[in-house]
Amino acid sequence: MSNPTANWEKVGDRFYRKVKLYDAVFDQELELENHIIAGAPYGGALALYRDEAKLHSYRGTQTAKSSIDVYSCSGKLIRRINWDKGSVRGLGWSEDERLLVVTEDGTVRSYYDLQGDFTQFSLGHGAEEHKVKACRFWPSGFVAILSNNHLVAVTYHGDPRPKLLALPPGHEVHSWAVIPPAYTLSRSVEVLLAIGQTIYVVDPSEAEDRVLSNGPFIDISVSPNGLYVTLYTEDGMVWVITSDFQQKIGEYESKAKTPPKDVQWCGNDAVLLAWEDEVHLIGPSGASLKFYFDGWVHLLPDVDGVRLVTNEVCEYLQKVPDCTEDVFKLGSTSPASVLLDAVDQLEKQSPKADENIRLIRSNLPDAVGSCVQAAGHEFDVHWQKQLLKAASFGKSILDLYSSDDFVDMCEAIRILNAVRDYKIGLPISYDQYRRLGSERLVERLINRHEYLLAIRLSEYLRLPANKIHVHWASQKVRNSAADEETICDTVVRKLDGKPGISFEVIARAAYDEGRSHLATQLLNHETRAGKQVPLLLAMEEDEIALDKALESGDTDLVFFVLLQLKKKLPLASFFRLLTHRPVATALVESSARDQDKELLKDLYYQDDRRLDGANLLFSEALNQTAPQTKVDKLKLAAKLLGDSKDATSLLHARAYAEAQALIRVQASLDHDLDAHYSGLSLHETILRLTETGYGKRAAKLQADFKVPEKTWWWLRLRGLVAKRGWGEIEEVSRQRRSPIGWEAFFGEVLGAGNPKLAGLFVPKCTGLSAQERSEMWVKCGMVVKAAEELARVKDVDGLEDLRGKAKASEVADIERMIEGFRSKR
Repeated sequence: MSNPTANWEKVGDRFYRKVKLYDAVFDQELELENHIIAGAPYGGALALYRDEAKLHSYRGTQTAKSSIDVYSCSGKLIRRINWDKGSVRGLGWSEDERLLVVTEDGTVRSYYDLQGDFTQFSLGHGAEEHKVKACRFWPSGFVAILSNNHLVAVTYHGDPRPKLLALPPGHEVHSWAVIPPAYTLSRSVEVLLAIGQTIYVVDPSEAEDRVLSNGPFIDISVSPNGLYVTLYTEDGMVWVITSDFQQKIGEYESKAKTPPKDVQWCGNDAVLLAWEDEVHLIGPSGASLKFYFDGWVHLLPDVDGVRLVTNEVCEYLQKVPDCTEDVFKLGSTSPASVLLDAVDQLEKQSPKADENIRLIRSNLPDAVGSCVQAAGHEFDVHWQKQLLKAASFGKSILDLYSSDDFVDMCEAIRILNAVRDYKIGLPISYDQYRRLGSERLVERLINRHEYLLAIRLSEYLRLPANKIHVHWASQKVRNSAADEETICDTVVRKLDGKPGISFEVIARAAYDEGRSHLATQLLNHETRAGKQVPLLLAMEEDEIALDKALESGDTDLVFFVLLQLKKKLPLASFFRLLTHRPVATALVESSARDQDKELLKDLYYQDDRRLDGANLLFSEALNQTAPQTKVDKLKLAAKLLGDSKDATSLLHARAYAEAQALIRVQASLDHDLDAHYSGLSLHETILRLTETGYGKRAAKLQADFKVPEKTWWWLRLRGLVAKRGWGEIEEVSRQRRSPIGWEAFFGEVLGAGNPKLAGLFVPKCTGLSAQERSEMWVKCGMVVKAAEELARVKDVDGLEDLRGKAKASEVADIERMIEGFRSKR
């Protein structure tokens, strides 16, 4: 059983530990001293690129080819990216494990999945002309310095918008570092430049001289929390100051004759100076510790420590967590330490276990919590188990204790131990795991193609596994050498019944690899038409895309497809696609009716729909203002129907001819009568002519356009009534018959307020009963006439009723009629 404090070292009043993560990491022939190494945060992957400024051993043409190699921390090669895009001036990682490569000409590549897929953008701002000299990275962005000292910042690589910072002095820059935007008051990135004897702080608005006099500073490093800055001077002095340059925290004299090759922070409490095979750890108050290695060592800083990488070993140097120190420190009498000892005594069946519990009874909840936390910070499985045993023993004694923290920690430790395995190579600490989160940890496993472990972790954590299945399938269709039918069957069979699967993503991967047929097969299994259609359009499968959109019943999706097809296809090909697709045709027709009349005309012409085309021209003619333009449109409409034998078409053609004639007549009337007749219908034209006293012109129109006699009489009647042409109406009353009946005249004239004239038409209404004519007389105010109508038919009861409506002067006449009938009885 190993001693948990065997790898502890005291620096001042703090303890630091160097935990061996993996051994036999790299081949001895790799020559790490000739490589630039960048490590992804949270125990992520390592990127190695041969340092172009150093000589290296020649081992044949294959090794002479430039490449960026991506390894796990255990030395497993994940991906080799062949590189032929020029000199690399920046190599870094983002928080979500994107590899960022910046070339000398300002080109930036973002490799987003550890498998060589990338997006690319350019820094601009003169980078191509003046060349990039170096870069400094933080989890979400980076700053590049050009040879003319200009600084270009990309604050978020997911949406790169390179921005030029304020211009610093043009003198030589000895060293430089960045403070991320999250840790500055301005919330903008700040760059520290060591120029001359001083430090300049550069942000987007200004370059401020901090007026230091102890330079030049040949190395600058900023703590992970952005609060402290380490400065290394030419004479080997190390200064630690606050990032606002207001307070000096401490200093250390390295006594080294050569400057360190790297200066990094170990958490936020200590600074590391690295030479080829020697590392100095400088703690608070200037206390120091030295480590020696058998080979070249690289420092890879993380949020709570530093990874130390050599060919033989990968180690993790960090400050011992307070809870761990509380439990394991030699001579500790803390409740957690006593609880751990009690478990040891319990296993030995010693009564001292009970004594220890009684001793810490009042502090037992705190002791359990400390043991749980210390277990999470341990890398050694044995001590994880011992600490969890102690916590379990302690909580079993307590009457009331929530086990949530204990259960969560057991879950976290199982996950951490699984991903720390050398086959996976993710030596993530508990603090890093809490920052990273379980979902992003699963994403890292996916990018490493560790699908089985990713699925098991997702099931264990109750996370959806659809992304894992889709990523596996996408890689399958990209890399499998089997025939397309076999690949499709394999993918569909494996994913059958899995929730949330997007076959569109898998099909797109197949299409990107040039496997169009396979992509089409896979898309047949995509249930969402909105996902199928865009890819089918991109694959030039226009007919299938349109059919899928129509099957979905989503008119918006169909409109989208039709719009895309109209843009890219010749008109004839577009219309051929619509053939035998009535729904698509109807949608094009309805859309074109409001937005593109020319397209609608072409559609009707293509489909030989002459009547619809003629009607469209007719509607256009109605919207015209110039008479001649209207006539021309109508001529075209009539011409379309010229050869047709269909009765409906012939009827429309005759209507168009009459419309042309009417337009010409109306134009003539406008000119002759100085009035506005254009735009009126035939009936409105006749009515207006009658109203304005041009009866002969109205009669001519009736004759020319063969207006039915009843219609003509109605129009003439209403026109005469409107103009109050009582004399003409009286003349009409002398005629023997009326095609519309005389009741119409009675009603119109009476409604116009001329009861006397209306009364002339009552006797002519011979088709009505005496009672009905009597009512008409009453409406005219002629009650005696009404009584005479009733008297003719001997309607005594009607006369009785009428007497109640009569005036005093009329009552006598009505009573005389009634008496006459009674006397005869």
